[in-house]
Amino acid sequence: MSKILKLLAGVGLCILGIIGWLLPIVPGWAFMIPGLIILSEFFPPLRRVLHWARDKFKEEAARFRNRPGPDQPPRN
Repeated sequence: MSKILKLLAGVGLCILGIIGWLLPIVPGWAFMIPGLIILSEFFPPLRRVLHWARDKFKEEAARFRNRPGPDQPPRN
């Protein structure tokens, strides 16, 4: 029963996320990301995509932190 509720919650959040992307009132990503995280427990390809996105985000965040400021010379 709890698996069915989780699945319905994930699908419901994804639907709200899609509606949020169509309507400018609700931020769609705020519903879509948790919905995809919940659904990744049931769909391994989605889990792989989320792991890839997380790793890509970590790489970009590290690159952003290591970039030189406007008054500093570039690092090699």
